[in-house]
Amino acid sequence: MLYEQYPELDAFLLSMPGAVRDFQPVWQWDRYLVGGRQFAGLCRPGAEHAAGYAGRPLLNLKADPAEGDFYRRQYPDILPGFYSDKRSWISIRLDGAVPQEEVLHLARRSWQLVFAKLTKKAQRAILEGGGSPG
Repeated sequence: MLYEQYPELDAFLLSMPGAVRDFQPVWQWDRYLVGGRQFAGLCRPGAEHAAGYAGRPLLNLKADPAEGDFYRRQYPDILPGFYSDKRSWISIRLDGAVPQEEVLHLARRSWQLVFAKLTKKAQRAILEGGGSPG
């Protein structure tokens, strides 16, 4: 499991209200979900994938399209989202040169974007500590 190689990042992602981690065996991804929706994913694409992604540990995050474009221009180690909608997801090479504070900021922002799309009922349940309803 890739999350075991990044214990501080794993703990940070799980510290978000309502966050849970699971493993997607088909993709070989550690996924982080809130209200049943993914806000982050850890993966290491195989050699058959594009050179920018292949063999690199990646953190996939939801991003506002304009914000994602901004960060991709700022950091060569932030790429369009691997195996996801490249307009609204980014991939950060965890073995690259993106400062840790930026990684954490983008992870928090991803959680916020996904949380905002949940129903008000689900949001309340999560914030009250009961997880997502039903």
